Amino acid sequence: MNFYDDLHAHGAAIALIADGGEHITYDGLQKIADGIGGATTSRTLAFCLCENNVESVAAYLGFLRKRVAPLMLSASINRELLQNLLQTYRPAYLWLPEGLADVCAGARIVHRYGSYALLQTPYTDTPSLHGDLALLLTTSGSTGSPMLVRQSYKNIASNAAAIAQYLGITGGDRPITTLPMSYSYGLSILNSHFLRGCTVLLTAKSLMDKGFWQMLKTGEATTFGGVPYVYEMLKRLNFKRMDLPSLKTLTQAGGKLDAALVREFAGVCAEKGIRFFVMYGQTEATARMSYLPPDYAESAAGSIGVAIPGGEFWLEDEQGKAILEEGATGELVYRGDNVTLGYASCGADLAKGDENGGVLHTGDLARRDADGLYYIVGRMKRVLKLFGNRINLEEVEQMISEFGYSCVCAGVDDRLRIYTCEKEGHAQIKSFIVERTGIHHSAFEVVYIDSIPRNEAGKILYSALH
Repeated sequence: MNFYDDLHAHGAAIALIADGGEHITYDGLQKIADGIGGATTSRTLAFCLCENNVESVAAYLGFLRKRVAPLMLSASINRELLQNLLQTYRPAYLWLPEGLADVCAGARIVHRYGSYALLQTPYTDTPSLHGDLALLLTTSGSTGSPMLVRQSYKNIASNAAAIAQYLGITGGDRPITTLPMSYSYGLSILNSHFLRGCTVLLTAKSLMDKGFWQMLKTGEATTFGGVPYVYEMLKRLNFKRMDLPSLKTLTQAGGKLDAALVREFAGVCAEKGIRFFVMYGQTEATARMSYLPPDYAESAAGSIGVAIPGGEFWLEDEQGKAILEEGATGELVYRGDNVTLGYASCGADLAKGDENGGVLHTGDLARRDADGLYYIVGRMKRVLKLFGNRINLEEVEQMISEFGYSCVCAGVDDRLRIYTCEKEGHAQIKSFIVERTGIHHSAFEVVYIDSIPRNEAGKILYSALH
């Protein structure tokens, strides 16, 4: 079952409850979606400048139903980046807030719904699309690059089904949105819950907004997901003391959550009767590749768990040979139907087929324990050489975190910069890391910053660190 083709299967069930209290059934959502999709031509490219609102969800579904391939972008995207993407990919259509209709000279409005408009562009050289291409997403942390991930219809369907299976999603679940739908994790939450006919509480409010918690309570939300930054906010908001009786499931992905915080939330969720799933994924695998069963959340804190249903993990050394030894470190490799077709960096690339063959070299370094659980220990490309010593920046960040200071690390060979929002303790941080690594102190610099730069999904923007 394709969730977007079979919306009618859930009929009069409520699909969406919007910020303003509007209730939309699956039949109603299908009608809106088909109104948008019906104003387009099949097998064309559309840019969808989305927000967590009915207009964006309906357009996403309408494009999938009409076999239009949407590029999902944030409605708050930088104008210069948007112009770059328009010139690079030259889409046939734009779906955007009507107030942004001037972004493409010569475009004309062919359909309206709510506060959004569908524009047909003047481009006569729109790209050809491969028959399997369903969806385009920007790569994580992409700020100025036109690099996109090409997802197929099989990718979307298989990942939604696998997620729904291991989370045990039923029609009675009511997720509330905490992540943008232009982000693969946020979009996968919609996909997997639409598959099972759930009611989605659709809000653009952040966790720092009282209105979010009001909607969660009145809408009786059963689940929400978050990146590490969301869980840091939940701790500051004293989630432990919150009375949220409807909440049954929490999920975490989008980056490695500090092991101490995993244990803390595992304990809090156990007390509240909430299932806490730590997960791992990449846009290049549609969304998710692994999950840690809640029973292991506390005892195996720091683990990404096991492969999702239908998926498979293994480790490879630098020569591409499988690593069989328990506890050894190698590159994490994944196989599954959710591995995407490949990348695109120009319009001509949209005509390409499957370049990955269902196998993804994640670029993450991992180890496997005796129970078959996997642990990410670093990123292959986040490695510096300091006076001849290979240093993994994730491991440095973890060590300093366990020492009691939050930080992010960046730098170049022979110069590692430790960025922290802590105004004090810089000398202690430097002394600690020198002692732990045995590398001369001149290789390290501790830098104070007001805040850690993040994208709208809460992921750290390492490229923004000077």
